[in-house]
Amino acid sequence: MDNTLLKLEQLRDREKMRSKGPLCVALHVTRVAIERGLPIDVDQQFTSGGGQIKGLGKGRVQSILKGYGITRVLAAEGGRTSRGSIGIMKSYVAFLNELNKVGPVDLNVIESWWVEQVKVFFASKPFKLKYDTAKSYRAIISDLLTQAERRQNQGSGTMWVGTLLQHLVGAKIDSLLGKGEVQHHGASVADSPTGRPGDFLIDDISIHVTAAPGEVLIRKCADNINSNFRPVIITLPKKITVAEELAAQNGLENRIDVFDIEQFLAANVYELSRFSRANRKVTIKEIVENYNHIVTECESDPGLKIDFA
Repeated sequence: MDNTLLKLEQLRDREKMRSKGPLCVALHVTRVAIERGLPIDVDQQFTSGGGQIKGLGKGRVQSILKGYGITRVLAAEGGRTSRGSIGIMKSYVAFLNELNKVGPVDLNVIESWWVEQVKVFFASKPFKLKYDTAKSYRAIISDLLTQAERRQNQGSGTMWVGTLLQHLVGAKIDSLLGKGEVQHHGASVADSPTGRPGDFLIDDISIHVTAAPGEVLIRKCADNINSNFRPVIITLPKKITVAEELAAQNGLENRIDVFDIEQFLAANVYELSRFSRANRKVTIKEIVENYNHIVTECESDPGLKIDFA
């Protein structure tokens, strides 16, 4: 069995199965094998439309975890809509079928191993924000974004940068207006199904937070204008030009305010602290605390939290 566990580790690292979506797939497929036996017919693992994995969802995953005494939610969608889930499912089915060709497979041990990976995931380290008085506030925020970009480039499928941006803006709004004045949503929750005009709605201002502005976003902004809302886009510094050019191409260059996230947050640190040296650190700490509260309420990945030092 030690050889099987070594192969599992190699599979996990090769297919980048450390984040919530892939872990959900692994738990579900392993349980399918336990229930129906090996080999698994990969063609039978799709829904009728072929675009999703049959039987995979939050209820299924949480039911498996509950059997191991874990009640914490791994993923709101149970990995069903995770980017790359089908490819990971195919690779994992092939892996289990190959094991079965060699000899008997102890699927209960394999399932327990995946549960241990879930525990590791829940214990994942947060981002680090070091309050360095020698650095500008833009540089401090930029360092956070760099950490998120580094994780995202590892290919886990989690949109670290976009999620960090959205909840930092939400945290800043809570510091400005007070908690409960705006609604917060998981970063994977799209605007359209919920009927929201943007990520945040304050009076007649519709705020859109994105790491990748595109045509769809500009159309949403046009819809905002037609509904008498004032659209605001908050994005990465390197994406400002992209957003402004898209707005211009659609004749909306004078109708949409576009802000870079670093400047947006840094300016607010000064304003919220009333430019007081003594209050600035307190202000940043409050924004981080608000951010962590939002992550706890809206996301299932503790690795999204920020450790303030």
